[in-house]
Amino acid sequence: MVEQKKKVKPRDYAIEQIRWYIKENKLGPHAKLPGERDMCDMWNINRSTLRAAIKRLVEENILYSEIGSGTYVAPPKFRMNLQDAKSTTESMRGTGNFLWTEVVDSYFVEADECISDKLCIKKGEKVFCLIRIRRKNNTPFRIEKSYLNYSLCEGIENHNFTDESLFKILKSYGLILDSGNEDIGIVYAGKEEAEMLQIAEGDHIFGIHGIISDINGRVVEYFDILTRADQVQFSSILRI
Repeated sequence: MVEQKKKVKPRDYAIEQIRWYIKENKLGPHAKLPGERDMCDMWNINRSTLRAAIKRLVEENILYSEIGSGTYVAPPKFRMNLQDAKSTTESMRGTGNFLWTEVVDSYFVEADECISDKLCIKKGEKVFCLIRIRRKNNTPFRIEKSYLNYSLCEGIENHNFTDESLFKILKSYGLILDSGNEDIGIVYAGKEEAEMLQIAEGDHIFGIHGIISDINGRVVEYFDILTRADQVQFSSILRI
């Protein structure tokens, strides 16, 4: 146990105690911490101090809380490789995280100048738009908006995008996704995005947009993605 020093703030002391407890007991991702009363008794701290410490560790992605259930050890941030075209589902596999998909909306639009330019189709052509929220361990972390060249996947609107992988659905149409490009920047969460991602309006988030092509060089998808910065870590390989 970490000894409390005179000048250490109560919240900081509680934070160190929790970190020590996780390390000492070798708790892995999703391991549950003792109840609040037990932790307060173990470390002789009050409940408000403990809750402040837990809140800080949740913000640091060390812990996560489930209302009515308890507090758990958070898995590492979801790492995404900037140099592959894997789907979110494929990238999440084997990370120790649980992934849920919520379909917000799906509809048809006529390609405007921007969309037609991105998908390399004529203005006014039919485009299928799919909007999904991705949840990691029941925490919304990513809003994905996909514009699909409908001429390459007619009837795709009949699929269940909650349970089926978009990449696998496209593969069933003979569309083998192979390459693409994307741009990443920092943007501010608007009111609607903040509500969907369960963050504060104005928080910094990653804005990602780009295209994905199949092995024949046809642009299949134009995507516009908003990702919580506290939930995702991007990686890349440097070549000289």
